Order: sequence, then C-alpha cells, then structure tokens
Amino acid sequence: MTTSTKGAVKTPAVLVLEDGRVFRGRAYGAVGETFGEAVFSTGMTGYQETLTDPSYHRQVVVMTAPHVGNTGVNDEDPESQRIWVAGYVVRDPARVPSNWRSRRSLDEELRRQDVVGISGVDTRALTRHLRERGAMRVGVFSGDAIAPDAELLAKVQAQPQMKGANLSAEVATKETYVVPAIGPDGEALPIGTARFTVAAVDLGIKGMTPHRMAERGIEVHVLPATATAEDVYAVDPDGVFFSNGPGDPATADGPVAVMQEVLKRKTPLFGICFGNQILGRALGFGTYKLKYGHRGINQPVQDRTTGKVEVTAHNHGFAVDAPLDKVSDTPFGRAEVSHVCLNDQVVEGLQLLDQPAFSVQYHPEAAAGPHDAAYLFDRFVSLMEGQRA
Repeated sequence: MTTSTKGAVKTPAVLVLEDGRVFRGRAYGAVGETFGEAVFSTGMTGYQETLTDPSYHRQVVVMTAPHVGNTGVNDEDPESQRIWVAGYVVRDPARVPSNWRSRRSLDEELRRQDVVGISGVDTRALTRHLRERGAMRVGVFSGDAIAPDAELLAKVQAQPQMKGANLSAEVATKETYVVPAIGPDGEALPIGTARFTVAAVDLGIKGMTPHRMAERGIEVHVLPATATAEDVYAVDPDGVFFSNGPGDPATADGPVAVMQEVLKRKTPLFGICFGNQILGRALGFGTYKLKYGHRGINQPVQDRTTGKVEVTAHNHGFAVDAPLDKVSDTPFGRAEVSHVCLNDQVVEGLQLLDQPAFSVQYHPEAAAGPHDAAYLFDRFVSLMEGQRA
C-alpha cells in the first residue's frame, strides 16, 4: 500500500482522516503515500520497539510524546526483522540523535525501509480527535502524492477497515524455528536438553517473548500462524503459547480451533494479547472493537488474583467480552477474568480454574519496559512444573 521515495526535510505532507479532518506538516521518513488505521501510542520511549512490533501491521501510529527520535536507531532493540507500522506521525522529530548505541537517525531508518511519515503535526489535537471519534482509516501523503483534499479523502475512504481484517498470517513466520533455552552460564543449551519445551503459535510474535521464556530454561519452537494441532503436538510440548498479533480476532477461526484442541488435552497454555482474545473465543466469549484501543507502555492493570496493580505495555484495538463480576461456565471448565484495566474496566486477562490455562491482554515481555508483569512467565513455568509432577 505504500509507495515512496527519498525526500527532503521540508517536503510538505498532509494527513487525511476518513471523517474529513486534515492535518498538514512536513514529510518524515520516506516520501509518498500510505494508508492504515490511525491509532495513538502513549509511550514516552521505546519507539523502536513500537515500530517493529508486528501487531502494528496496517496501522499509522501517532506518537503522543512530542519529541521522538532522540536516541536514534540501533541494531539491538528491534522486535522483528523490519518496521511493521504502515505510517508514522510525530510532532517534533530529533534533528540529531544522541546515544552511544545509535547507528543512524530515525528519519534515516524510516527512509531506508520506505515508511511514509509526517512531522510538524499537532499530535495533541490529533490524539484528542481520535479519542473523541475513535480510531479510523487515515492516509499520509507527501511530495507528488499530494492532491486536492477531496481526492485524498476518497482514497482514504476506499481503504479496508480493520474490523474483519485477517492479518496474522501476513506477519507470522512461514517456517518453524527454534529459540534454544539459555543455561545458567548465559549460553544457549543444545536443542533437546532444556527443562521444558514450548510450542509457540506465531500470530505476530515479538522477539523478546521467546527470549523471556528461554531465560527460564524453556526451548521454544515457534510455529506459523497456520499451524494445526498436529503441528503443535509434533513438538511434544510441555506447554503451548499463543502470541500477540494484528487484526480482528473474530477472523481467527484456525487458531481458535487449535487452542480448543490444546484445552481438550489440558496442556498448560499461556496467551498474550491476540492470544488472550483467542482464548476468549475458544471458551465461548465474544470479542469487540475498542473505540480507540490501548497502546503505550504506561497502562494500569490490576491482577485480581493478587490485588496487585501493574504498569503495563499495551497494543490492542480489540477486547474480550467476558463478565467481570462472576465465574463463567465454559466447555473447558470454570473461567474468570483475572486482570482488568483500571482506566476503563476492559478485560485484560483470563484464567481457567479447572485446568492449567491463562492469558493476558497486554505485553509482559515489554522490552522497552515496564517489567512489572514479567512474573507471568514464571506463572507459566509453574503450570508446566505442576503438570509434570
């Protein structure tokens, strides 16, 4: 959807929302045109992890922090092999990055990967608009792509909606690969010698997720989004994991069927973000699209099993429709909401009470921080230990 070429800092650019609101600024990154769903991220840092998170596929990310790019781009922090955002919107980009790990500026990296962006936009006004009207389709145009506003609006309104989008297979691995467990000395263990083996269904997995498991002595076999139950159990797993990812969970019938088979076999199960929505559907709950979603690294969530409040990293536009005030009967036993967002009471976690399965809507691996929820990986280990015992 993106066509782009290299451009200059002063090249004019325009952002057009599907409801007709227009913001003008300057090209940032590649010059051309791009389309997606306009969403905002409230993180003050971690922009490199945001850009490379596959869950942002087909989304144009508006940064609420005014200064972006201060620390440049390094080669250690990406969460995947490429930038996945469809477009990038910032207010005041850094002119000169300053960090000892920086290898190039953010502007250079966006150009290198042909990501069209816009700077000089009043992102506070844009964020307020999205909060009031909801996430919506958007186009960013610069250079020769600029045309009369009515023509650009028609292009935006011709784009597909995020609701109903089936995107996981577009971002997931095509071939199975293995992330070896890490031993006490910090070295990778030989394949087949780890404490536990986990089959991880990649729906848009971030690199830090299998690393967090590897740190706990888990050998992770990462499978494509199209993996079947037979593929999962060919790994002979001690546990099964379902990752984060983009798109509408209502379209993910394949992963739901696989998870239901895992639940039938009572294999320890852990899901994150999209994986939480898949668990919700597998248990018989519905899902729905949030007005503007949760995105950023500063969202307060309460673990209702302990009463603890965590500051957490989020990136989701859909949520599970499950009752907060009671234990629910499901085809796989009793289930309850284990975590809830304190901002709006959105379901942020589920757990089964009669077998070893749980999930959270947020991102406990949180490479950019915070790390309040890292204990969830230990909880997964405990489930596998209990099942083995």
